[in-house]
Amino acid sequence: MKNQLLLLEDVDGLGRSGDIVTVRPGFARNFLIPKQKAVVAKKHLVRLQERLREERAKKAVVDKADALEMAKKLEGQKLTATMKFDAEGHMYGSVTAHDVVSLFKDQLGIELDKRNILIHKGIKEKGTHEIELRLKEGVPAKIILQIVAEVKEGQ
Repeated sequence: MKNQLLLLEDVDGLGRSGDIVTVRPGFARNFLIPKQKAVVAKKHLVRLQERLREERAKKAVVDKADALEMAKKLEGQKLTATMKFDAEGHMYGSVTAHDVVSLFKDQLGIELDKRNILIHKGIKEKGTHEIELRLKEGVPAKIILQIVAEVKEGQ
């Protein structure tokens, strides 16, 4: 049996503030309700739902403006990752979304979430790669990631 809940704040993969969603009892009981992200949807909560939707709409406008500004700032930025390669030119490991977030923080001083970086599989090749970003409210941006080989001392 599934529960209907009114979301009090945005929950990734589930819905936005003010949405009425249907979830499994365990998810509601163990996560959404204790963390005050949702309440059981009852008929008297209709006014609360409308207020939450209005607040969410206002927040969406602000978030989109911030994201557009950030996208302009990020568009075309170049990040450089120095990685280890073996003698045949194969990379040890790969560059993942988590690594790109660290590069943003270290090289540009910008804090992003790994969910903003659209890398489905790790990048395992030297060279220049175009990385897509998805900022708040779905605003897209692209950056350039340059992967170079680590230079060993004595070479």
